[in-house]
Amino acid sequence: MQALEQLVGEARVLAGAPAAEVARVMQICNACRYCEGFCAVFPAMTRRLAFSPADAHYLANLCHNCGACLHACQYAPPHEFAVNVPQAMARVRLHTYQAYAWPQPLAALYRRNGLTLALALVAALTLLLAWLMARNGTSALWQAQPGGNFYALLPHGAMVALFGPVFGAALLALGVGVVRFWRLAPPGPPPASAWAEAAQDALRLKHLGGGHGDGCNNEDDAFTLARRRAHHAAFYGFLLCLAATTLATLYHYAWGWAAPYAYTSGPKLLGTAGGVLMLLGGVQQWRLHRRRHPLQGDAAQNPMDRGFIALLLATAASGLLLTALRATPALAGLLALHLACVLALFATMPYGKFAHGFYRGAALLRWAAEKRRPHSLGLAQE
Repeated sequence: MQALEQLVGEARVLAGAPAAEVARVMQICNACRYCEGFCAVFPAMTRRLAFSPADAHYLANLCHNCGACLHACQYAPPHEFAVNVPQAMARVRLHTYQAYAWPQPLAALYRRNGLTLALALVAALTLLLAWLMARNGTSALWQAQPGGNFYALLPHGAMVALFGPVFGAALLALGVGVVRFWRLAPPGPPPASAWAEAAQDALRLKHLGGGHGDGCNNEDDAFTLARRRAHHAAFYGFLLCLAATTLATLYHYAWGWAAPYAYTSGPKLLGTAGGVLMLLGGVQQWRLHRRRHPLQGDAAQNPMDRGFIALLLATAASGLLLTALRATPALAGLLALHLACVLALFATMPYGKFAHGFYRGAALLRWAAEKRRPHSLGLAQE
């Protein structure tokens, strides 16, 4: 009974104007099919004659918002049909994040995400500065530490105690949300080949190549690969920083090598490269987002999108400054700022733009599995 009530509650959240608009435009697109080869959304569309709210949320998260279909569409605004696939999909994606957010009361954070990010950053910075002052005294905030050793200010164990639970809770919340999203209309257990294809498509950002592989449309109908490259830089920069942290953990626990590490060490090389890539990718994403055509997205989500990009930029920039100035009196302030950015990023991961990568990955996996099944409508195979 409880499981049934949960499903009924989710169905109520999924229903509504955004999902209905996706169903409407997909009905028109399914009759036209001009964009059938553009991305995974349209082949997945052809497997359906009607579009339930669950289908709308699946297709919306399969959409990478490249904009190619909008500029190719003969029924796009100002046509009376007003077919705008990217905008309709973007509005549904926000409802996806809210519907499957866990714990559910925290879904409200999506409605004021820009404010949430700002408050999380301020709270984290205040907490860390207070912790540093309480442990080391106010004067330590203005003193250089021998060898740039920030563990003298904030021990390794304290960092683990602070960041471990926050990061773990964020991953748990995202994991629960994605599982609930998957279970609403699963295509069955994905075979190994589907996992491999979905991973490859996600890591290559295949569907940010636009309809013909020439790139996305941004402010006009010209194709550009800038958005794909910016996403790649930010994403792989983040992964390099994560690898740097993982390697430093091995240094500390497995081999007993205590920080600070030399600039030529593995953690420093990985972290510096990752920070530079995140910074370059974030700056380009910010520029492209500011110039993006208003019809290609949901303007109501701009604070969430830009807040997330700004937090990535702040994390990368403060980390690079901390590395460069670790032997100066600026160490304590930069350490508090960088750790506050990281803590705010972790704490808001399940309730902001970061979540889109997880849901999009699940949608790609579902499509990779679905296309391997017989076509239920008896139409041509992809």
